[in-house]
Amino acid sequence: MTPTWPIHGGIHPAENKHQSMQLPLADVSLPDELVLPLNMHLGAPAEPIVAVGDRVLTGQMIAEPVGPFSAAVHASSSGTVTAIEDRPLPHPSGMRGLCIVIATDGKDEWVELTPCDDYRAVALPDLVERIRRAGIAGMGGAGFPTAIKVAPKANQPIKTLILNGTECEPYITADDRLMQDFAAEVVAGAELLAHLLHQPEQILIGIEDNKPDAIAALKKSRAEHRGERRSVSHQISLWRGKTTHPDSHRQRSAEWKNSGRHRHRSAKRRHRRGRLARHCEGRAVDFAHYHGGGEALEVQRNVQVRLGTPIGHVLKEHGLRAADVARLIMGGPMMGFTLETEAVPVVKTTNCILAPTQQELPPPPPAQACIRCGLCAEACPASLLPQQLYWYADAGEHDKLEAYNLFDCIECGACAYVCPSSIPLVQYYRAAKGEIRQAREDKIKSDRSRERFAFRQERLAKAEAEKEAKRQERARAAEAAKARMAEQQAANPAAPANDPVAAAIARAKAQQQNAQQAPGDQREKLERQLASAKSRLSLCEEKIASAESEEQAEKFRAAVKAAELKVAECEQKLAALASAAPAQAETTPSDDPVAAAIARAQAKMTMSPAEKLQSSLESLQQRLGKAEEKLNEAKAAGDSKADALQTGVDKLKQKIADTEAELKALAPATPAPAPAPAEQDAAASAIARAQARAAEMANMSEGDKLREQLQSLTGRLEKARAKLATAEAEGSDHVDALRTGVDKLETKLRETQAKLENA
Repeated sequence: MTPTWPIHGGIHPAENKHQSMQLPLADVSLPDELVLPLNMHLGAPAEPIVAVGDRVLTGQMIAEPVGPFSAAVHASSSGTVTAIEDRPLPHPSGMRGLCIVIATDGKDEWVELTPCDDYRAVALPDLVERIRRAGIAGMGGAGFPTAIKVAPKANQPIKTLILNGTECEPYITADDRLMQDFAAEVVAGAELLAHLLHQPEQILIGIEDNKPDAIAALKKSRAEHRGERRSVSHQISLWRGKTTHPDSHRQRSAEWKNSGRHRHRSAKRRHRRGRLARHCEGRAVDFAHYHGGGEALEVQRNVQVRLGTPIGHVLKEHGLRAADVARLIMGGPMMGFTLETEAVPVVKTTNCILAPTQQELPPPPPAQACIRCGLCAEACPASLLPQQLYWYADAGEHDKLEAYNLFDCIECGACAYVCPSSIPLVQYYRAAKGEIRQAREDKIKSDRSRERFAFRQERLAKAEAEKEAKRQERARAAEAAKARMAEQQAANPAAPANDPVAAAIARAKAQQQNAQQAPGDQREKLERQLASAKSRLSLCEEKIASAESEEQAEKFRAAVKAAELKVAECEQKLAALASAAPAQAETTPSDDPVAAAIARAQAKMTMSPAEKLQSSLESLQQRLGKAEEKLNEAKAAGDSKADALQTGVDKLKQKIADTEAELKALAPATPAPAPAPAEQDAAASAIARAQARAAEMANMSEGDKLREQLQSLTGRLEKARAKLATAEAEGSDHVDALRTGVDKLETKLRETQAKLENA
């Protein structure tokens, strides 16, 4: 045996291990339903690759790892996937997580295996990938993916490989039974690990002195393997130490062997049932080696159970007396946690289920004030100051907690075990760790947000600087242009100034003057205004017929008066424009042909349709006279152009006939008389009358108002019916609108009559 060194702290609680070692290892029967969580390991949860309704086989991958820090999940028996949903998980918080639920068929049909005959002939990356896809995870409690452990960085050589066989937690004997029954697999797994880690200098199996049968089995298996070809079992050493809680922690194991030296140079590996050796057979992780104990169980023993088996099914086969059990604990009494329900499944990290009675594991007494006895500091295996950590955790002083190395605490429970005040110290430490981790996550998010904000501000400042630079460049260019113009003006004072602003103003004025001097444009604008005013007039007249009250009718009448005034105004302006066009033509100098042509064009644009036809007729008659003279001359001279001239004369005669017909068909338009001065304020008068009428109605009694309204509605209804009859006789497009107005007036009249009768 390899010598060991004493280490700091630790406690010696009652072991209670003999109860479960009286019977050999047994198998738990197949349950009706398996619940396989996707996060049975530390890291990213696996991604389901099956769907509800799929049939799966034993050992088939049903969820693949996501990224390097993950592990696969396999079916532990054949059956049909019935659900992929959230189920309770074995966690201190009682949280729920995504699980694949399989209804077993009892056949336990295996998927085809692909064993590895000689792992030494396989490349190391391929071996690591096989381990990753086999779903192997550490058994230390956190479920660290083994594929990460067996692939250290090239600059971190492993000198010492420690297989942690210490099992100091009271009651638990799962590792003891594993090393007794599967010692050959443990040694084979150590050899495979040594191959993956490039043959460390030392291979150690740590074990406590309370496991003599396991020590003997490992020695025998090591001796048998030494005779095999290429075996490294001669490098495997067993080292035994005194049983102290928590010697099973990996840091304690390394200190136990190295007396605290070279902690970072050691590697701890812990696996159940030689899982790495079993992996060479091509099997994935589908079973857990599990201990069932507690006086509330009729049978206390170690069992082999399929992953996903509900805890209630396992306890039923152990003969659970539900009336006697105080609470269910997953893990040992020192570092385990209470389960809220028996529906949680067995997972890869499950090693013990305790069902103690009230007398066997009574609840802790109420916590009292700390008396500063120092027993917790003596028991702490991590050489911390638990009492100081307690004060800082209670006060929420996270900086001091980190300064006092809170995260070195392995949560073994030794401090709480020896505390005479029964303070739940581990719970304080766990809560403080969670708060610090959350604060770190919040800080990371805050830093990211701050960086994004700073980047945005920098981007905006850069864009603004670019804009300012462009503005300054334009200002400098304008100043330079102004200076050049000043120099040119100074060099040649007689030259006219070339001011772009003044030139633009001059062009705008010229355009405005030209617009004012274009009667055709003014005429088109006035014609559009006249058409719009007539449309508003028609619309207001229709609204008068459909008005629901006298007040609305008065408003619409005022709008009709305003529209009539607008129509008269537009017609008056058009008439004035038409009379001004000939006068402008007369004032045009006759000696300027361009001005004369412009005047003629403007005069033509201001003509009415009849005037245009008359002018065209006169022009055609003059052209016809000239064409006939040319035709007579051509006939007298016997010119060959006589036929062409005859055709032209015929066309002119036809055009004259068409123009005369159009002129006769065009009815003469009589200009509307200008509105009388008394009508200029008709809209204002109508509005005043409406306001006076509203004031008069306000002073009336309710009955008088109803009678006045009834009389008004009767008159309006008669007028509306008359308009409707006229529109129907003429086939007007406004028949539907007028009929709707009549219906509304009739309804309003009936309502008013009913109100008057009830008044």
